[in-house]
Amino acid sequence: MSAPIAITMGDPAGIGPEVVCKALAELGDPGNAGIRVIGALPILERANALCRTKLSFGEGGIPVDDLRNDGVDDAPAGEVSAAAGEAAYRYIVRAAELAQSGEIGCIVTAPINKAALHAAGHEFDGHTGLLSHLAGGIKPNMLLTSPTLSTIHVSAHVSLQEAIRHCTRERVLEVIKAGDAHFRRVGVAAPRIAVAALNPHAGEGGMFGSQDDDEVAPAVEAARTEGIDVVGPLSGDTVFARAHHGEFDLVVAQYHDQGHATVKLIAFDTAVNVTVGLPFDRCSVDHGTAFDIAWTGKADHTNMVAAIAYGRRLAAAH
Repeated sequence: MSAPIAITMGDPAGIGPEVVCKALAELGDPGNAGIRVIGALPILERANALCRTKLSFGEGGIPVDDLRNDGVDDAPAGEVSAAAGEAAYRYIVRAAELAQSGEIGCIVTAPINKAALHAAGHEFDGHTGLLSHLAGGIKPNMLLTSPTLSTIHVSAHVSLQEAIRHCTRERVLEVIKAGDAHFRRVGVAAPRIAVAALNPHAGEGGMFGSQDDDEVAPAVEAARTEGIDVVGPLSGDTVFARAHHGEFDLVVAQYHDQGHATVKLIAFDTAVNVTVGLPFDRCSVDHGTAFDIAWTGKADHTNMVAAIAYGRRLAAAH
């Protein structure tokens, strides 16, 4: 039997509580086995009533790590607040503690708001930075996976100017190896990997930049000598379509929007954000707190169902 998974409720002012309740209701009693929620019970009950999901939390129902802090019950829906940011922070810390102790096999996270996190005094770039800190400073990789397209990123939450500086043969090779190891772990015996070029048309022989010839191509060759099935650099305007149509299992994207925009165009509701390289597993919905519709009952839980399914896949791979 797979290890249990824990779902963090996310920012209480956002759609996290709603999508958690709706996803758990869709899964039903057998599907909820081995799931615990980390959040605040009064907020979960309020979302349960709003969404008419008729869930039972606590004793005899879905287990809840009930964490509460001052002011969060009164935090206005759809607004940045320090109280909500502090609550979201505490949920993640508890989940990391459980994962590091081996009590759970994977953390599945509902969305948080970076501004609220910062307002609470926790100046991280989001889940990835915070989990890296809680893991002792290990720098993970961001992977987006969907039924037909998966990408892993050389850089993520940095400026485009900084992303260009990240495009080194050492870093590209590191990401290729991380992606290959992850896909092997989840059951792909020989992952087919493509590396997207940094520049248009892979630099066109140096006319549009030299990084692809000088940094990316040597990284690809080094990975191939280690037995990895990888090609590139391939032009970014075609490689993602080729992967989507089945030619590759994974594309190494050079920067945030190169990978994110493509996956979200193809699989906005079913893509899952996976943190690769931590000493514990974490995956997440691939959307934000949606403050504009928070606490209206309109939130779509499809992505949370996909995240829970992938979290169970990771927990089973322990």
